[in-house]
Amino acid sequence: MDKIRHVPSLQALQALVEVSDSGSFTQAAARLCLTQSAVSRKIQLLESHFGVPMFARNSRNVRLTPEGEQVLGTARNILAQLKTLENRLAPQERPFRIRMHVSLAVRWLLPKLSEFYRSHPEVSLSIETVATEVVEPAIDSDAYILYLPEPSPDPECLTLFKEALVPVCAPGLGTSTRPLAAVQDLVSFPLLHRSADRHDWVQWLSANGGKSLEDYRHIPFNLDELALDAAARGLGVAMTDRTLAGESIERGVLVIPFGRPLETRGVYALNLQPSAAAHPACALILQWFAQQAEKEAGERIGR
Repeated sequence: MDKIRHVPSLQALQALVEVSDSGSFTQAAARLCLTQSAVSRKIQLLESHFGVPMFARNSRNVRLTPEGEQVLGTARNILAQLKTLENRLAPQERPFRIRMHVSLAVRWLLPKLSEFYRSHPEVSLSIETVATEVVEPAIDSDAYILYLPEPSPDPECLTLFKEALVPVCAPGLGTSTRPLAAVQDLVSFPLLHRSADRHDWVQWLSANGGKSLEDYRHIPFNLDELALDAAARGLGVAMTDRTLAGESIERGVLVIPFGRPLETRGVYALNLQPSAAAHPACALILQWFAQQAEKEAGERIGR
């Protein structure tokens, strides 16, 4: 009876979810605006309440115990139900929250936001960014945009644009003594990578008669944004999506030195969370994103 009366706090349940999602007490603390010790205490309260450990800890990471997995499932359900109730009772008091990779936000969405707010000044968007390669859905987001290696068969998944890989560099990077006019010239310049797996360059070089990666110099980054900025500063040649580099190409900050875009099966797609339908601006926002997708498709045909 005592345990029923003294149920775990919502903050403790939120702490459990955040630690599980991030795999780190430190990152969970930052997302919750708490200290690491405060997050640890909340997890300890859960462990004390249920009488079992929530996590198996070691020097490298934390992972949920089988009992912790059970508590996590219930915690997610409770928080999701509360969020749904909040959206139903007072959805107009909060912005529509969209979660996406930071490079996509900076390179694709941000240039379009002025147009959005001119057309819909009454709607507020909250852009939540992540730096990890995989964008995980969050219970406090209405929608999320992620990269898919191939189109989804789900009709609720809106493809925003298809991936087309191109090399980009600063204008005038090549010289008469060291030209950059064809794929064979790449051996004279560092290849800039936007991810650790270097898969983009592997694909493009294979399709364009290039050499193996071992024959080139490399400068690795973990973000498209960093690789493109490095390319604009003349550090080398980056491989990126044509749409993500579009604004920089239009402004003349970056150029495509040679080659045709390599269309992969990859797409960038918008997905709605179940709770999104309760937001009064959901239909309008979805319509706007669909319009952007149509524009991207039209521009691709015109290129």
